[in-house]
Amino acid sequence: MVLVGEARRVGDSVLLARRAPEGPGERSPLRLSKFHAPEIVFGPDSLAEAAHAAVRLGARRPFVVTDAGLMEAGWPAELIGQLRLAGLSPQIWTGVTPNPKDHEIEAGYQRYAETGSDVVLGIGGGSVIDAAKGVALLASNGGRILDYEGIDRIEHPIPPLIMMPSTSGTGADVSQFCIVTDTERHTKITIMGRALVPDVSVVDPRLLVTMPEWLNAATGLDALTHGIEAFVSLAHGPLTDHHALQAISLVNSNLARTMERPRDAGARSLMAQAALEAGLAFTNAILGATHAMSHQVGGMLDLPHGVVNGVLLPHVIRFNGADEPGRFVPIAQAMGLDVAGVPADVAVEMVAEAVRELGDEVGVPKGLGALGVTLDDIPRLSQLTLGDACLTTNPRGASVEDIDRLFRAAM
Repeated sequence: MVLVGEARRVGDSVLLARRAPEGPGERSPLRLSKFHAPEIVFGPDSLAEAAHAAVRLGARRPFVVTDAGLMEAGWPAELIGQLRLAGLSPQIWTGVTPNPKDHEIEAGYQRYAETGSDVVLGIGGGSVIDAAKGVALLASNGGRILDYEGIDRIEHPIPPLIMMPSTSGTGADVSQFCIVTDTERHTKITIMGRALVPDVSVVDPRLLVTMPEWLNAATGLDALTHGIEAFVSLAHGPLTDHHALQAISLVNSNLARTMERPRDAGARSLMAQAALEAGLAFTNAILGATHAMSHQVGGMLDLPHGVVNGVLLPHVIRFNGADEPGRFVPIAQAMGLDVAGVPADVAVEMVAEAVRELGDEVGVPKGLGALGVTLDDIPRLSQLTLGDACLTTNPRGASVEDIDRLFRAAM
């Protein structure tokens, strides 16, 4: 077999290759891809394993990144106690806000350096975990965090990373992404590279019960978006497809249950699994236009990422489905929709409507206007979207005019 045709590389993080056609019976091109994943510890009461992992990774003064909301919930105190029982001297930093800002991460790095810390632990949602990655990146590479925007720009190995997610959606605890708000340009930047894949992810579903209702909805829709965008991504493959469809099914079946019964341990565990599987899918298949657009809205207006995704996703589904509707049939099936004998283009619309219905059920606004976006914002948002790394793997090419139309449709 001879590899010919297009070979596309997204840094060292994703590799796609196509093979020479072997005849009219060939069903699809060969895809070569790398699959990045941390060591994963999953299940109730697994939080204690983070201390054992820190010892194993050589920690003496572990640097714990968290935020005020988690401190109030009490989970960092439990972690700190376990680290001390393991003979370690943990340092804690709580200076993270939602959509972590460039200056916050740089302040966190200064604190890391002043305390002589080593292994970095993040306990919290995606913002906390992204901030923890940013601190580790600067610890061994220096400079400003915005210097690393783009793909595979991290030159030196970073300190070991242990992540403990407290939300069920971002997937940051297993991903090769770090999303940072550029406070000067009022946008989010994407830093991507295999160096950012944590060494250990400890997923304890107990941590999810202290999420506020709005955050539960937002992060759940984020996980759904990860699954759908990863499945249709140009960089998808059989391993990512499996995780993506499983995540879609789990979110569709359990997100509303966790809203109605927040302490339903079974539903919480399944949503934790959904977030994990969606993370494994998207960190390897990358994402698409929904995320590329959402990053700009969130950066401009400091809005919850998952809520913006929930508003945008049905419109992007229709846009991508107009080009290759067949990929949306398995997604419809994963969502429990009856598409037997249904044309693929109709299945696309069924998926878009089902996503919108789930958004209605969990309280997500119908349009960006309700979140504070104005028509005057759209030209700048559209232009910024074109530079987002997530657009690289969207299954359908998009011009600035296409993005502009999508934003207007989502208003």
